[in-house]
Amino acid sequence: MFKEAKYKMSEERLSQLKEELVFLQTVREKEVAQQIKEARSFGDLTENSEYDEAKTEQGKLYAKIAEIKNLVENAEIVKASDKTDSVGIGSRVTVRDLVHDSEDTYEIVGSQEADPILGRISDDSPFGKSLMERKKGDVIEYEALAGVMRFEILKID
Repeated sequence: MFKEAKYKMSEERLSQLKEELVFLQTVREKEVAQQIKEARSFGDLTENSEYDEAKTEQGKLYAKIAEIKNLVENAEIVKASDKTDSVGIGSRVTVRDLVHDSEDTYEIVGSQEADPILGRISDDSPFGKSLMERKKGDVIEYEALAGVMRFEILKID
């Protein structure tokens, strides 16, 4: 029938998510419950903005808990690739942008750990997909919003 999506991540990221889930379900949930309790003590709930805010916060909290539970339950642990002859998850890849003649280094990671600003590119992104299993010296192309991007792989660590 319907197959749940798997979320690629490292063992470290899964551990961080589990810690965050425990915090939200214990400490944060108690804080929000206390806010609701205090807001109720102010009287009439129909004109009680503190109560409305506390209930909104509770809804956001439950949504965040559900999101993290889904990530944890559907986590697919990926191990960094030991090979340096081709690109895989965990590889650090130095590329030359053939359009702008510049060099950058990126780390290929699972989708839950991607942070392009820090140079951590998801293996599911168009750029990441185009790099996977490629070798030093290969020229890759992929379609981006800015047009066709062309890179040469200079180094794989």
